[in-house]
Amino acid sequence: MRAPRFWSDSDGGWPARLLAPAAALYARATARRVRQPGWHAPIPVLCCGNLTAGGAGKTTLALDLVARLVARGRRVHVLTRGYGRRRAGLLRVDSIRHTAADVGDEALLLASLAPTHVSADRAAGARAAIAEGADCLVMDDGFQNPGLHQDMKLLVIDGASGFGNGHVIPAGPLREPVAAGTARAHAAILIGDDRTGALARLPGHLPVLRADLAMQDATPLLAGQPAIAFAGIGRPEKFFDGLRAQGITPAACVPFADHHPYTPRDLKHLLALAAAHGAIVLTTPKDAARLPQAFRARLRTVGVGLSWTDPAAPERLLDQWLESAPR
Repeated sequence: MRAPRFWSDSDGGWPARLLAPAAALYARATARRVRQPGWHAPIPVLCCGNLTAGGAGKTTLALDLVARLVARGRRVHVLTRGYGRRRAGLLRVDSIRHTAADVGDEALLLASLAPTHVSADRAAGARAAIAEGADCLVMDDGFQNPGLHQDMKLLVIDGASGFGNGHVIPAGPLREPVAAGTARAHAAILIGDDRTGALARLPGHLPVLRADLAMQDATPLLAGQPAIAFAGIGRPEKFFDGLRAQGITPAACVPFADHHPYTPRDLKHLLALAAAHGAIVLTTPKDAARLPQAFRARLRTVGVGLSWTDPAAPERLLDQWLESAPR
């Protein structure tokens, strides 16, 4: 599902006003839910979350921090909901046996770095990870999930979209009011330039770390080649803009909804576009995880990572989390 256009308007206009009563009910329900006490794990727990529906960069941040923890020799495990999966219950992701339909596309990416558990019940996932020997846990999403106590909550903000029109679902993209969510955060991670004034809405005491998205996977080798790009992520234009910044100007950009389940018709259309332009086909690793293996062999994936304004900042953040988590 794609976000309604009025979610990104300055005030949402009449649709937001019409939906204000429903938004108030949604906000109250979220407030009641987040007040519930969660299970305290005997190991440190860090959450990469956000306040808006859709992609803000949570998984990109989680991948960055997990890689740093692995490099430190920590036995980090990852907890995620497994959005879009068809198999219910608690699952330990097996990158060979499971598909995106089983565990979700983001879970497959995370599992490429560290043991990953998918479950709507984060406490159940935490217990499974601890039983396997985890010494710390990183949650991809779950900022509004109270089932597992989080020793550090990181609030990810997409600089381009910020908090949208500032209204709560369904009147806007917010999962809860900005003031309520930021009051529980330990730090904010701003990805990209603050184009909407989101930082002005944060409490003055909240630390803000800054980073930009950086294309990976040998993009210089692709510069100048004719290309067709497609993406079914939270904001596909971020991927397309990133390619252009690397000197790759796609002949066509095809956006899909986040977690879009690709059909044979979709793939046929993309191949036809590529043939018409004599172009290679580019997409994200997250999209590639949802594609048949035979089609994956016919395209190139271009991943993104974080380029931190202060390269030492994420390491200090991890030190603070690991040293201060009460045990």
